[in-house]
Amino acid sequence: MELRYLYVGSSDTGADVAAWLRLPGISLAWRFRHFGADVAAVDTGGSPTVLVADHRPPGSVLPIYTSGDLTATTATLEAAGWTRHLGPVGTPEGPATVLRSPGGTEIAVLQVDRPQAMERAWTDEGNTRRVRG
Repeated sequence: MELRYLYVGSSDTGADVAAWLRLPGISLAWRFRHFGADVAAVDTGGSPTVLVADHRPPGSVLPIYTSGDLTATTATLEAAGWTRHLGPVGTPEGPATVLRSPGGTEIAVLQVDRPQAMERAWTDEGNTRRVRG
């Protein structure tokens, strides 16, 4: 598994993105409003990408790891004592599950079936859900 995203909860995605963008070397990869959520990807110049989202509890951070086989990875984690909290659910890049450790730590595992899906949607001039400016 490789850490791909930190999914950070925010009470104000726009204000938090603006704060990130004032830091050196930071850029906006994409931002969308859809399904009642405002989610932005902040490119820190390395991995992981920070996802700022107003539908997650402010101050929360959910690490999202990638796996080539979501079913097998989920089964391995469950056999090691993790419990499935959610999923699999669909995401623009592929299916994901959220799991909890016995101590309550949550992680997500994502199978990337559609790499660059969000980046392609961001460059689509006809996409009315993208947020510019």
